[in-house]
Amino acid sequence: MNFLSDFAWLIRYLQSAIPIVITLFFVLLGQLQMPLQYLSDIITGFAVISIYYWVMFRPELMPIIFVFFLGIIQDSLSGAPLGLNSLVYLFIHALVYNQRRFIVGKSFWLFWGGFAIVLVLAVFCTWCLASIVRGSYLAPEAAVIGLIMTIIMFPAIVWLLGNTQRRFIGSARFY
Repeated sequence: MNFLSDFAWLIRYLQSAIPIVITLFFVLLGQLQMPLQYLSDIITGFAVISIYYWVMFRPELMPIIFVFFLGIIQDSLSGAPLGLNSLVYLFIHALVYNQRRFIVGKSFWLFWGGFAIVLVLAVFCTWCLASIVRGSYLAPEAAVIGLIMTIIMFPAIVWLLGNTQRRFIGSARFY
């Protein structure tokens, strides 16, 4: 027997964990104190980019239960009301999963535009829910700046995720 074939199950398991680990890394990275004013808002958006990417191209590697727990982890670390980010992440997962057949295989511009629409909806939902839970109107400036910068950073993060997928996981499967 070949040495690698003995551990093929472990290799497949580790490959399937890569999207969750990357997204968890982005969630944790978003909680670090950054020297620039809106940098943490931008980095928090990286988790949304990761969820969008993996649900679009490899939804079997980003199951809904893990998306829920990633939101709970982000809420726990950020001090947000528990379930706020989980609700938004589940909304993103459902929206992207149901619309992926219209975007996969099309141009990058459509992929990027689809992300921009999803992000605007996610940021608006987060802002509205946070305002309701806190019982006061929250200033939207930080959310808008984070939104714009996340959309601008999208191609770079997707390039990293795409290279990770090609190198370690394999090509996308479209069901």
